[in-house]
Amino acid sequence: MDASSYFAGKKITVMRIGLLGRGVGDTAFLAKCGADILVVDDAPQEVMQPSVDALKEFKNVKFKFGKYDLADFKDRDLILKGSGTPIDSPEIAEAQKNNIPVRMSADLFAEIAGIMCIGITGTRGKTTTTYLIQAILEEAGKKVLLGGNVRGVSTLALLEVVQGDEVAVLELDSWQLQGFGEAHLSPHVAVFTTFFPDHLNYYKGGLREYLRDKANIFLNQNEGDTLILGSQASSIVRDEYQDEILSDIVIAGVEDVPEDWHLLIPGEHNRYDAACALATARALFIGDDISRTALENFKGVPGRLELVREVGGVKIYNDTTATTPEATLAALAAVDNGERGTVLIMGGADKGLDMNALLHEIPKYAKRVIMLKGTGTDKVLEFLPGASVFDSLEAAVAEATQAATEGDTILFSPAFASFGMFANEYDRGDQFDAIVQGL
Repeated sequence: MDASSYFAGKKITVMRIGLLGRGVGDTAFLAKCGADILVVDDAPQEVMQPSVDALKEFKNVKFKFGKYDLADFKDRDLILKGSGTPIDSPEIAEAQKNNIPVRMSADLFAEIAGIMCIGITGTRGKTTTTYLIQAILEEAGKKVLLGGNVRGVSTLALLEVVQGDEVAVLELDSWQLQGFGEAHLSPHVAVFTTFFPDHLNYYKGGLREYLRDKANIFLNQNEGDTLILGSQASSIVRDEYQDEILSDIVIAGVEDVPEDWHLLIPGEHNRYDAACALATARALFIGDDISRTALENFKGVPGRLELVREVGGVKIYNDTTATTPEATLAALAAVDNGERGTVLIMGGADKGLDMNALLHEIPKYAKRVIMLKGTGTDKVLEFLPGASVFDSLEAAVAEATQAATEGDTILFSPAFASFGMFANEYDRGDQFDAIVQGL
């Protein structure tokens, strides 16, 4: 698809470009289309320099860092905002006051591409479910475009390859779904895996506000569209939004995956994700034989309970994307050998989440707990007697390898955000992988 005519000559402010590659890719695509682009970010330039360097070839891209200037949100044709932009941003309010469209890359792609769109959200499980759906569709011979909240993938740049017969599979976080809500759009097939408290530092403790953003995945669906609800999220969503749902509802639970289907990815939570993917395939009239082949051959997603290596009979898992207590608890249960043989590395920055259930269950699974420093660690340390704290991931891994014996598991599943010691959760996972490979 040639999207140049849509963006050529337009004055576009890109807000919060980030460091994960998605914002850089979107900006590069817009620059190739001939847009006049101003990138603004309230982070210091030295932090954002990798993104600046990645765009140095484009003369039609300019940068401003530090405190935002309201003038950059006037006299523009489009504001492309990045994830995490505050709900009460005065800059976005200024743009809206001046009748300037404010969009995000995923909803803008969905509108322009005009192809079948499957969107996946949920507090936990959305990434694995997204990749499982991709695997099933490709096994069925479909052309799949994977985008949304995918590391290093520019969703807007996917417009370059759209021919009209593809299926877009988009992982959508609550921020990207803000964009869908503001654009009055929802995917044709919406998958809502789970709902737990998260991002309360962003939503100021407002769970209903968090759920409202998530709900945009289905609130603009029409009759004939499909909403797949994971059984955990089902009652929560229907209690709040039953009267606003126009699409066909399908409930997916772990029991929907036949017992004789053997998955490579461990844990009941991964079987739950497979159930959501299977329900999606059935809604698209894809046969169970195709789904079974795809699900049984799926090897997992990096950083999500990923078996990195086995050293001296000790299995080492990277679960860096576990940024909530529920995720870490699911990981502990998945790798449990029934003998409290897990050395858990956790800790990081506080997100205001309730850790009580996790703290209660840790002693059932973990023989040793090793913490990374952070505001979240400070909050729970007194409830983990014997836990040690490190300001170096390398030192934490070294301690874990000393504590683990043959048959044990080392599980890196932080339960907290990565802010402080790492650029983001992916950087955290990359560093862990590098340390483990060097053992």
